[in-house]
Amino acid sequence: MRVLVVLECTECKNRNYTTTKNKSLHSGRVEYKKYCRTCNSHTAHKETR
Repeated sequence: MRVLVVLECTECKNRNYTTTKNKSLHSGRVEYKKYCRTCNSHTAHKETR
């Protein structure tokens, strides 16, 4: 069962990316290090509700 999630930059709080995750394997919130165009650098992006 895959669910669509939105990723938000932890620095500038922009919602830059959407991705899917498997809820049975990752029950908590996921965090990825991705490029943010607003910050102009690679920052941590966390899942929002």
